[in-house]
Amino acid sequence: MRQFTSYEEENIHYWTHRAAGYSGVNQEELASNQKRVWRSVIARRIDARFPNRQPQTLRVLDVGTGPGFFAIILAELGYRVTAVDYTASMLDEARRNAGSLARQINFQQMNAEALTFPSASFDVVVTRNVTWNLPHPEAAYAQWIRVLAPGGLLLNFDANWYRYLWDDAAQQAHAQDRDNLRRSDVRDETAGTDVDAMERIARQAPLSTRLRPQWDLGVLQDLGLDASADPEIWRQVWTREERINNASTPMFLIEGKKLPMQNFLKGERCP
Repeated sequence: MRQFTSYEEENIHYWTHRAAGYSGVNQEELASNQKRVWRSVIARRIDARFPNRQPQTLRVLDVGTGPGFFAIILAELGYRVTAVDYTASMLDEARRNAGSLARQINFQQMNAEALTFPSASFDVVVTRNVTWNLPHPEAAYAQWIRVLAPGGLLLNFDANWYRYLWDDAAQQAHAQDRDNLRRSDVRDETAGTDVDAMERIARQAPLSTRLRPQWDLGVLQDLGLDASADPEIWRQVWTREERINNASTPMFLIEGKKLPMQNFLKGERCP
C-alpha cells in the first residue's frame, strides 16, 4: 500500500483516481429525472432569496464541483457559473460532461479552504458532499462566507458520512443498511470503489466524529451567518437507490444568508 505524507496528499490521490468512476455517477444523474429534481430544489431557493433578479445577473460558485453536476444544471438555468475543484482530473471530467455548456462555465482548480477570489465575488455558493471530506472545514466555511456578497446565499448539501467508524449506534445502523441492501433489488453504490481507502481517509477527516448539522450551525453562527438546517431534504432529492444504500445517513441542507452590510473573514465583522 502506498504511503502518504499527509491527509491532503492521500485525499487528492484518492479523488484523482476516482474521477472517472464518480463521473459515471454524475452522468447517470444528468440523464435521469434527478437533474430535474435538483434543478427545482436549487432554483426554488435561489429564487426565494433573489425574487427580483434574473438568473443571468446572479453569480454562482459551485465549490468541489467534481464531475460538474451542479455546475451543469446551474448553467442550464442561466446563472453565471464558476466551478472549482482541487483535482485536475475531476475538472477534466466536468468539462467533458458539460459539453457545449463548458464555454459558459468558468472552471478553475482551487482549494475549497483557500479560495483566491476577491471578497463578495458571488451571490450564491453551492456545494454537495464536500464539507465532510475537508481537513479544515471551519476555514472552508469562513472562505465561502468571505466570497459571498452581502445578502448572498449559501446552500450546502451534506451528510454524516462515515460516522459509523466512530459511533457504536451509527455502526449498527450502517450494518442494518448493508443488510437491507443485500435483501433489496437496488445496486450497491460502493461496488467498484475502494471502500478501505475511503475509510482510511474518513478516519482522518475531522467531521467524521461530529454530529451534524448541529456542528455546522454552531460554526456558522460564530462566523455571523444567518443559517438554518433542513434535515429532511433527502426526501426531496434522493432516489430509492440512495435511500436504501444510505438510510442511516440522511442528507441534510445547510442554508445560510449573509446579512447585508457585513463582511466576514475568520469570524471578524466590520461595521
